Amino acid sequence: MSINFSIDPVTAHAKRVTDIVLAGTGVLLTLPLFPLIAAAIRIETRGPVFFRQMRIGKSHPDRVELFEMIKFRTMVQDAEKLSGATWATKADPRITRVGRFLRKTRLDELPQFINVIRGEMSLIGPRPERPEFVADLARDIPFYNERHRVKPGLTGWAQLCYQYGSTTDDARMNLQYDLYYVKNASLFLDLVILLETVEVVLWGKGAR
Repeated sequence: MSINFSIDPVTAHAKRVTDIVLAGTGVLLTLPLFPLIAAAIRIETRGPVFFRQMRIGKSHPDRVELFEMIKFRTMVQDAEKLSGATWATKADPRITRVGRFLRKTRLDELPQFINVIRGEMSLIGPRPERPEFVADLARDIPFYNERHRVKPGLTGWAQLCYQYGSTTDDARMNLQYDLYYVKNASLFLDLVILLETVEVVLWGKGAR
């Protein structure tokens, strides 16, 4: 079974232009914060300021895109050296004090504007997931890969409507909201999600 989804070229072009304009503006407005955040990270822990990790991008008939997502580092260096790929959890001991603040305020996600400008992500879309998790989730959850019909986003319908996923059951619930977005993607829905995201960020809801 496949979800009927198509986006007309005009809407797709408008969405891309919107992504570039808003992400570019976001970079310009927040760039002065970058050295301050970098200094705070380096003062607390050794290691790189930025955290880079491979994520699943948009799927195509013959392939699925992979891209390197960029964030400010919020965990101790080599956090998964012994455990391997692991979901973040509430009160995760791997998260530093500075990292917890960055996650609470969503400041750790500012470098993802670069991913948006590159065209690897959109401002609005399903949460970008790790290949290691996708392989298992796609096996256990029917239609899971349908969420990759659109680019992943900095924020999205599932991120607003459900908690941060840290289990297969959470992923199954989040998928319902992701598929709703895939089926109903539009500039109007993007605007609704963007406005609600501003409220979420201001109130610090849902960070982990």
